[in-house]
Amino acid sequence: MLLTQIARFIIGFSWLYHGLFPKLLHIDPIEKMMTASLGFSDEISYLITKAAGVGELVFGLIFILFYKNRTVVWLNIVGLIGLLFFVIVLQPQLLVGAFNPVTTNIPLIGLSFILLESKSKQRL
Repeated sequence: MLLTQIARFIIGFSWLYHGLFPKLLHIDPIEKMMTASLGFSDEISYLITKAAGVGELVFGLIFILFYKNRTVVWLNIVGLIGLLFFVIVLQPQLLVGAFNPVTTNIPLIGLSFILLESKSKQRL
């Protein structure tokens, strides 16, 4: 059970942190570059980044509260894979920097599979 709780809070904290700090309290230049690479104006990029921050905060809270729901865990996995591919397609140079999506998303996906596995063992 302890591993489940560790995975739950690490994943939830990651969503909360990435929604709050680089998107809502202080827009990180990389976040701005990511949305701008979609071809939006600075104003629209700003709004998209803020909306993404709110979405990540909401999902982080949902994850912490409903981590036992397999659908929520699968949404987390799909979301993290989607965000990783978003970077691969739009800003691949970010994949080789420090603290990049490979080194953050893949471990979070791994923790998600630990949660899924622990749920399947609880059913036996």
